[in-house]
Amino acid sequence: MKKTGVFLLGLFSLIYLLNPTAGFFELIPDNIPLIGNLDEAAAVTLLLMCLRDFGYDLPNIFTPKQ
Repeated sequence: MKKTGVFLLGLFSLIYLLNPTAGFFELIPDNIPLIGNLDEAAAVTLLLMCLRDFGYDLPNIFTPKQ
């Protein structure tokens, strides 16, 4: 059940990131100065956390394994 929830959150964040502004939904309008892109940053963070849960640690992909 946990993996299904993580998968759905990752899918939601991926769809949100692939949906450019003026799309179906936008949590914070991008034309607001300084905070307009915080929703996209949160979606990227959520997607990276979901991928890490499935075993893909993208922030550390280029660090050598010891």
